[in-house]
Amino acid sequence: MAEENKTYTIPIGPVHVGLKEPITAWLQVDGERIVDVRIRPGAIHRGIEYMARERNPIQVIYLAERICGICSFAHIVSFVRVVEDATGIPVPPRAKYIRTILLELERIHSHILWAGVACYTLGYDSAFNLGMLLREKVMDVLEAMTGNRVNYGVGTIGGVRRDITPKVAKAINEMLDYYNREFSYFYNVVTEDPIVKARMRNVGVLSKENAIRYCAVGPTARASGLRMDLRWSSPYEAYEDLEVEPVVPQDYLGKVHGDVFDRFFVRVMEVYQSLDIVKKCMDGLPDGPIMHESKPAKLLSLLKEAEGVGQSSIEAPRGDDTHAIKLTKGEENITWWKVRAPTYANAMSWPIMFKDQEIADAPLIINSIDPCISCMERMLVVDEKGSSTMTTKEELIKLCRDKTRRLMHR
Repeated sequence: MAEENKTYTIPIGPVHVGLKEPITAWLQVDGERIVDVRIRPGAIHRGIEYMARERNPIQVIYLAERICGICSFAHIVSFVRVVEDATGIPVPPRAKYIRTILLELERIHSHILWAGVACYTLGYDSAFNLGMLLREKVMDVLEAMTGNRVNYGVGTIGGVRRDITPKVAKAINEMLDYYNREFSYFYNVVTEDPIVKARMRNVGVLSKENAIRYCAVGPTARASGLRMDLRWSSPYEAYEDLEVEPVVPQDYLGKVHGDVFDRFFVRVMEVYQSLDIVKKCMDGLPDGPIMHESKPAKLLSLLKEAEGVGQSSIEAPRGDDTHAIKLTKGEENITWWKVRAPTYANAMSWPIMFKDQEIADAPLIINSIDPCISCMERMLVVDEKGSSTMTTKEELIKLCRDKTRRLMHR
């Protein structure tokens, strides 16, 4: 009598050389084949939304950009736009263009970083080092524009805090020339390597139907063939004046696999797209002020007189970044603030991607959606005696809804 197949559970994480942040995946395997997976995000939630209730909207800007270091300006723009939506504060045209330039520069450095890390996960260290070398150019430009390489602190309600000077404009144009000259080498080194193709092609497949079913967003959804990009479908800032088309594999490769290679390809092609967008914004940069109100005290007095609920969604490097806020007239601090980062949606597809894959591909599949674990929802309850319990998803949703109802009626 043949012995029945046995499965074993193998944990990956919470600390793993192939993962950027703490996360645990319990892989149920039959030999080398993954038959099921259970994933638990790392317990690194920082309670930023709760902290914001003790701060005014101007102070919350600096909390918002610390939700994620890689796409910090995307969170700033989504937050200030939600406040502008609730208060009706206008944004000067020049500020919209500067915001767009910064958003696209951030997209470039985020995608190059992810591509380099993907190569590192594969063991392709020379391509990883090349990617990190290329990324330095855009980081230098971001530092020239804002004074920082991360957490730029230039966004404000009603505009931006720093203008593009002639010196910065020169640095941006030099960067564009540099990438148009050098980036194709990195693309060719990776995409033409047969070993890289073998490790990426038909690995972590997410079909178009499953991408829709599990609400994938951003490059993860576009790599599955979905034409979805908020810069295209719901343009904001300077995107209203630009023609931004979603980057999907079928337009370039003629076929969609929805695998790790397609997710790599989409991000690399979006680097070229971002370079083109920055070029158009620099050529069409309008004159005028860069903020609606330059005096913080006067701006704060305007915010204290505002009342209402606002919502904003923008296309961050990883996908849809949604913020919602409520302001109460006469109160300096915000009433409530909710954030849904793109990893919330994309992580739902992990179990589908893992099905029937090899153990060795697990770190690459996890990283293929470019996850930001510290943005994801989870809650650990610790009582006075020190014992802890993990709140389930259903319980957390119920608590969030109850809390929102209470805040809405304050």
